[in-house]
Amino acid sequence: MKIAVIGAGISGLAVAFYLKQAGVEVKVFESEKQAGGKMRTVYENGYIIETGPNGFLDGKPYTLNLVKALGIEDRLYRSSDKARKRFIYTNGRLVRLPENPIAFLSSYLLSWKGKLRLVGEFFVPPKKDLSDETLGDFARRRIGEEALEKLLDPMVAGIFAGDPDRMSLKAAFPAIFYLERQYGGLIKGLIAKMKEAKKKGTKSSGPAGPGGVLTSFKHGVNDLIDALTEKLGKSIETETPVTRVEKTSNKWKVTYMKNGEKKEEVFDKLIMSTPSYVAAKLLKTVNEELSDLLSQIEYSPISVVTLGFEKKGLGHNLDGFGFLVPRKEGRKILGALWDSSVFPNRAPEGKALIRVMIGGARQPELALLDDEELLKISLKELRRIMKIRHYPETVKIFKHEKGIPHYTLGHCERVDRIFQIAENLGNLYFCNNAYRGVGVNDCTKLAEETAQKILKGR
Repeated sequence: MKIAVIGAGISGLAVAFYLKQAGVEVKVFESEKQAGGKMRTVYENGYIIETGPNGFLDGKPYTLNLVKALGIEDRLYRSSDKARKRFIYTNGRLVRLPENPIAFLSSYLLSWKGKLRLVGEFFVPPKKDLSDETLGDFARRRIGEEALEKLLDPMVAGIFAGDPDRMSLKAAFPAIFYLERQYGGLIKGLIAKMKEAKKKGTKSSGPAGPGGVLTSFKHGVNDLIDALTEKLGKSIETETPVTRVEKTSNKWKVTYMKNGEKKEEVFDKLIMSTPSYVAAKLLKTVNEELSDLLSQIEYSPISVVTLGFEKKGLGHNLDGFGFLVPRKEGRKILGALWDSSVFPNRAPEGKALIRVMIGGARQPELALLDDEELLKISLKELRRIMKIRHYPETVKIFKHEKGIPHYTLGHCERVDRIFQIAENLGNLYFCNNAYRGVGVNDCTKLAEETAQKILKGR
């Protein structure tokens, strides 16, 4: 059996690794010079800078499974206790996000009216039909407008760079969707889960699903990407863009460019691990409906402005994970991550590393401004929000024109149809963050499942 994987992001690398480990001949095509997609690490002046995700939560097993299979457990690097302290910028100041119900009652984050409305969720009847709804509609129905504005809106901006009034609850936060379905409400569901966990002698997770400790790698996410590329070796072809795919009988013909020369190769199975809009173009001549569905998956643009500072006299102690900004505050950034507090080795001794997020579905026009404007916005907002007046000694800016998949209403049904058409076509699979989760764990889970499905049917 010979398998082609198009796209060498974390999803493509992981599925290819699992297949090769099982003795399957696999070839990974990547148009860029380096594998890893948006998940790479840059080293500058002693700083360890992530271009995209900075780790994963160890409450789910999927990335840990991959790490163990690669034999790189010794490279894991757990976040500091400061990572538990998260802040929301509201009413002109940073307010700590409460970690438990008691802390929540004394928090300034919501007004007493907002808190009572949130507690009143216990008495809100569940939605009768099973139709999808936006996260915004769900929040207004169950926990109120204020909780949506100050809790869910910034959370969606932090995870998806998304808009809660356009995002599918079922696709983006399935655990919350099923809490209401199974238990009749969020509070009822959390109480039931706490009781279940107590019986089992385990710790209950939060409403959005399994928690865990944020975990990365000693030299950044490059440790994971480099370990995968090392294991795959000559199975990866970088700087090799695929220009066409065709279904021939029960096989797939892949046309690609290598060193300026056009080449063709036939494979038994094809795994599309590119962003959905790239897959849409490649599959247009294969199946028009499939191509159309793939092109309907939206992406939010986002820029990450990374700033390295002298810590002395910075103006803020950076005691926490970072902060998110609700849309209502009218600021020009989505939030900022205090990377050197979360992972202390990300900055040299006496220095601090901050990553600022700009754009998203909220303000897409800001994401692709020139570097000078992005830096100006970042410094102005940090001065306003964190009282930082230093000028950074190191600046790195990463622009992602189509950064994070934006799971809009009807996404689950769209993806189900995409996977059904692929199955009908035969020997075609999709493995990327465009479909069933945008996090690192979601990618490694889908990679594991895709490999298992192929190996089971060979």
